[in-house]
Amino acid sequence: MIQRLFMTHPNSVDETYGEHARFAFGFSLRLFAAAGAALVHAVLPFAFEKTASRIVADLYQRTHKRGT
Repeated sequence: MIQRLFMTHPNSVDETYGEHARFAFGFSLRLFAAAGAALVHAVLPFAFEKTASRIVADLYQRTHKRGT
């Protein structure tokens, strides 16, 4: 039961638990960076004009076909 809870999704994208954890951690760091850039951009519209959208587009490209 425990193994199934922790391994079903990583197995569905052909990763071990560690590989999946590393990927997800890096993904979250990139999302934090995008959020930070968007926050600064909200106050200073001339700063980071395309940073958040570029990061999100890159993350989408890396994930949208995983596990298919």
